[in-house]
Amino acid sequence: MLLKLWPQQTNVSFMSARLIGAVISSLLIASSVFFLATRGLNFGVDFAGGTVMELEQTDTITVEAVRSAMPLNADVNSAVGTDARSIVVVKYGEADASVLGDEFQALPPAEQAERATGATNELVTSTLKDALGITDEQILRNDSVGPKVSQELFRDGITALVAALVLMLIYIWFRFEWQFSVGAVAALAHDVIITLGVFAFLQMEFNLTTIAALLTIIGYSMNDTVVVFDRVREEKRKYKKMPDKEVINLALNGTLSRTLLTSGTTLLALLAIFFLGGPVLRGMSFALIWGVLIGTYSSIFIASTIVLALGMDLTKKPVEDVPGFQG
Repeated sequence: MLLKLWPQQTNVSFMSARLIGAVISSLLIASSVFFLATRGLNFGVDFAGGTVMELEQTDTITVEAVRSAMPLNADVNSAVGTDARSIVVVKYGEADASVLGDEFQALPPAEQAERATGATNELVTSTLKDALGITDEQILRNDSVGPKVSQELFRDGITALVAALVLMLIYIWFRFEWQFSVGAVAALAHDVIITLGVFAFLQMEFNLTTIAALLTIIGYSMNDTVVVFDRVREEKRKYKKMPDKEVINLALNGTLSRTLLTSGTTLLALLAIFFLGGPVLRGMSFALIWGVLIGTYSSIFIASTIVLALGMDLTKKPVEDVPGFQG
């Protein structure tokens, strides 16, 4: 019954607001570039290198006690683990060679660079065990990533994003026309740049799970855009003499209920993960929540606007649809 509250036919003139959408997107992209250039991304251990240690919080293992016992500078905070237990999260980079002892300093520079992360981890672990009586069972997590590996992970993550955009460009070009391809990829780039800008502004941790979220955003946004484009093509062939602006408005209104219902139900699940999934999943769930919102917006106001500006050429023979492809 609730679904019937939504009107069966809507007549929203989305393309009349396309200039407003362009201004908003331009401001968001400019702000994102500014924050990326000035504040940068808050890289996690995956990309910045270093160690993340999670300790079970007890009467003796507290944030203050761990900070006092640490032999080097570290970021120590309290958090709630995935099993609802209180934990102490310790993040630190490689220690100076002078802290790691004479034996480490006697090593050749190349070997020092290779072993610095492991040696630092051993120093911190042994120090905390001696000072606070921490047992192996109370160390819930102890992950280290060297600087060389972290650089490779970051490079591979960016390569995956670029490859996804290029493959999407080729697919939409083949499936529709080049105008649709340009519009779809521009909308995807718009979503990714603004999402990165939000992470730079909020200084939320940017790690491998965030890259996975960005790739998911690309797929989700593209799926929504393809549905809109398919309806645009269908309406254009049905109403050949109708102006492109009216055709796109007709298509957007025809897919509006589907878009809102899909985005709304997806957001319900993501909000549950964000608030109840703990700190480990918070960065990824936030990226997905923002991606669903910005992806829905870009499908309407970015991809469709660019197609309208470039014009639609549907004179070539269409690609035959596979039965059942549209779900």
